[in-house]
Amino acid sequence: MSAGTKPGKLPHATPLEGAESRTPTGEVLIELSPMRRRMLLFMLAGFSMIGPFSIDTFFPAFPAMQAALDANSWQMQQTISVYLIAYAVMSLVHGGASDALGRRPVILVSLVVFLFASIGCALSTTFEGLLFFRFIQGLCAGAGSIVGRAIVRDCFQGADAQRAMSLIHMLFGIAPAVAPIVGGYLLVFGWQSSFWFLVLFALTLIVLAATMLPETCPPQHRHKWSVKDLARGYGEIVASARFRWLALCAGFNFSAVFLYISSAPVFVLKHLGFNEQQFAAFFVPTIAGMVLGAFAAGRMAGRWSASRGIRVAYLVMAIGGLINVAQALSVDQPVWPWAVLPITLIGLGTATAFPLLSLMMLDMFPARRGGNSSVQMFISLSINAAVAGGLAPTVNGSFLGLAVTSLALTAMGWTCWLVARNLARRDSAAAQ
Repeated sequence: MSAGTKPGKLPHATPLEGAESRTPTGEVLIELSPMRRRMLLFMLAGFSMIGPFSIDTFFPAFPAMQAALDANSWQMQQTISVYLIAYAVMSLVHGGASDALGRRPVILVSLVVFLFASIGCALSTTFEGLLFFRFIQGLCAGAGSIVGRAIVRDCFQGADAQRAMSLIHMLFGIAPAVAPIVGGYLLVFGWQSSFWFLVLFALTLIVLAATMLPETCPPQHRHKWSVKDLARGYGEIVASARFRWLALCAGFNFSAVFLYISSAPVFVLKHLGFNEQQFAAFFVPTIAGMVLGAFAAGRMAGRWSASRGIRVAYLVMAIGGLINVAQALSVDQPVWPWAVLPITLIGLGTATAFPLLSLMMLDMFPARRGGNSSVQMFISLSINAAVAGGLAPTVNGSFLGLAVTSLALTAMGWTCWLVARNLARRDSAAAQ
């Protein structure tokens, strides 16, 4: 809770639920001890890592999988887009389900399903079988990240919420850097080893969630579980024009980096001319930028307004994008590290803006934090699925094509931000 807040305490819950408290404005928060709050943030970061681990760990194994499963490069790209489509569709269920059934059961059930889907991927002997289990992975991989955002807002407010979200994003940022490195070294045991790694990771998270994750949406604050109520809640959220533009803004921002992440096998192996054990040359600088951006967002909390922080973030993104295009126009063959450093800047700006935009949206509908997080994720993932399945295969054969497309995606995000900001100003003026 924010410093200086003196909540009125409500009856305590069970040890795995935490105690409720109210702020002076009447907002209900879940009160945890400092140690449990730190443990919770690390656990939520772990849940968020499932997504990047599921995408990035098996990138180095693409050539081996392609040969073993008699698939072509376009088909291998669809193992990402199918996963993301399932992730996006199911994201509309995770948040709303957690508003109705509680945060813990949604996360636990999803982790168990993800574990069995990962086993299915590892045991697949055909491309069709792999694609099916990748779809199942996508259906459940997003629960921890989506519900995790709601949990943050259940337990924190104001600058504390911004710092908490930033810390999670910093820890989450480790996964995309580590995953392809791990995948590259695991490749000596066969392409299936990447998925066995996911099995072990999921099993670890299941044990942690079952024993340590508090329930932050107690029964008295839950909504009715029905398709009609779920649709009505989502309808209220999507009906807000400002919410829609903010969600599009966040989605396009990340897609400027995700274009490169989803094109990593081509970018690393073809454009940079590296081998399967050298994916770190791309991922470590890129993710370092994102971790630094998340750290910057946390440091801004309580010092800078969200609007000012987002303006600075876009300045950094624009500088990175313009340098990227200029470099692509001036060289015939990209050279490391100069080919990666502009992407690092884009990632830095993206990660600075993300916690600010996400909290802006969560605060618009405090009674439906899970559903709010779901819609955010659905819009973002829909954009990323289109990028991975459509844009990336079209432009990643060209170093310049990647650079121009990435800059265009950043420009689209900036345009959406300007529209959302003007809507906020209009609404503020109308309320006065």
